[in-house]
Amino acid sequence: MIVKVTSSTIIGVDAYPVEVEIDVSPGLPQFSTVGLPDAVVRESKDRIKAAVKNSGYRFPPTHVTVNLAPADIKKEGAGFDLPIAVGILATEGLVDPERCRDYLLIGELSLDGAVRGIYGALSAAFQAREMKMKGIIAPRENAMEAGMVEALDVIPVESLSDVVEFLGGRKPIEPVRVNAGELFRAGLQYPFDFSEIHGQEQAKRALEVAAGGGHNVIMTGPPGSGKTMLAQRLPSIMPELSFQEAIETTKVFSVAGLLDKKGGLIAVRPFRSPHHTISDAGLIGGGQLPRPGEISLAHHGVLFLDELPEFRKNTLEALRQPLEDGRVTITRAAMTATYPSRFMLVAAMNPCPCGHFGDTRKSCRCTPQQIRQYQSRISGPLLDRIDIHIEVPSVRYRDLRGKYSGESSAAIKGRIEAARRRQKDRFHPGQTICNARMSDRQIRQHCVIDEDSQRLLEMAIDKLGLSARGYSRILKVARTIADLGEEERIRASHVAEAVQYRNLDRHMI
Repeated sequence: MIVKVTSSTIIGVDAYPVEVEIDVSPGLPQFSTVGLPDAVVRESKDRIKAAVKNSGYRFPPTHVTVNLAPADIKKEGAGFDLPIAVGILATEGLVDPERCRDYLLIGELSLDGAVRGIYGALSAAFQAREMKMKGIIAPRENAMEAGMVEALDVIPVESLSDVVEFLGGRKPIEPVRVNAGELFRAGLQYPFDFSEIHGQEQAKRALEVAAGGGHNVIMTGPPGSGKTMLAQRLPSIMPELSFQEAIETTKVFSVAGLLDKKGGLIAVRPFRSPHHTISDAGLIGGGQLPRPGEISLAHHGVLFLDELPEFRKNTLEALRQPLEDGRVTITRAAMTATYPSRFMLVAAMNPCPCGHFGDTRKSCRCTPQQIRQYQSRISGPLLDRIDIHIEVPSVRYRDLRGKYSGESSAAIKGRIEAARRRQKDRFHPGQTICNARMSDRQIRQHCVIDEDSQRLLEMAIDKLGLSARGYSRILKVARTIADLGEEERIRASHVAEAVQYRNLDRHMI
């Protein structure tokens, strides 16, 4: 007898349907799994046998063959335990095979028959809806994230016997109902605020411009000047995530196994700050079976790289393509996975090994050769992809002790959201949503400058030796400054401010 049960596997951040075919035939007791399973799937036979017996059911003492179709896609993870076990019990007459076709099944089994949570349940739920299935049977641990998919019954289960009784029509289980909008609004909380920053008015202005146009930023300054503090507060002034962006980000965290099971939805822009010892695979993504890296976990948010020159050079160079494309493709012998990586890069570095080159309060102990070697760890092509370079000097004592409280994140965000609305209207109906992502054609169309601005740019290019990409970055930043000032035309003052945000082009020695 052959029984078919629908499940799914994750490739990248999306789920792909897998038909689990179970054939029970006369012969010596044997359990074989075919269809390009990984080691975890092959080992499932021992978990499934124990779970079936310890749940009070009989495991067929015959030849059991499990085929995972299509056979040319690598199947990984323990999420196939539940559909395989249910299929086997269906051959025993304990489950109605026709009712199995109404649901997509996912879940890992423990030896006592309990159903454990898995990664990627949100993507699996979207796949079930796309296939026009009635619902998805998922571990209770994953019910909140799967329940965010509308027009789909999410059946939460805690044990194999729950599934058997439900599919056998003997035990009704109420589907999980999640108010995704309410959950989204409840998660709109940031732990930091710009009003907590004393001084650093120029740096705060630069970050406002960066958030206004989605520009990448690098900050240079001595230790303790507040670079990390500024970066941590950047997400609080960025425009709120749309619901669609929140779902995209949540899918990445779900696939990576980092989703909070109680919350179920990433409602605020993520802030990721990996240590400088991170590997290429940890930052970009990868592994024998690809997993999303930090750049994908920062999708629609901020990737903060502190002590930028301390990162390995080949790791930094791997950032160049994702910064341009907004996605990263990981190719392995078994599969090719594409992960989204549309993030704002915020980097911080000291100006020299001791950190005090150019500091007016402490003298630098480094030689010119040491400073040059330290700064050269960041390649020119990578710097070209960073729109805004700013200096963050040491904070003066009177700024630290003063009672002045700067603008709140909410006030700054109001200006940024207004600027983003102008950009969205300007680029409608295209896919470009902010100035940092303008194409060359859009730059020529929307970044027209007058003669005074042209002369200013010409002098800056001659003096700084900017590349063609650096020239485009200045125009994009100038466009954002004009948008923040509610002006249609780019003026010479906007271009001058944009040129000032190329500090590293001026100061590299």
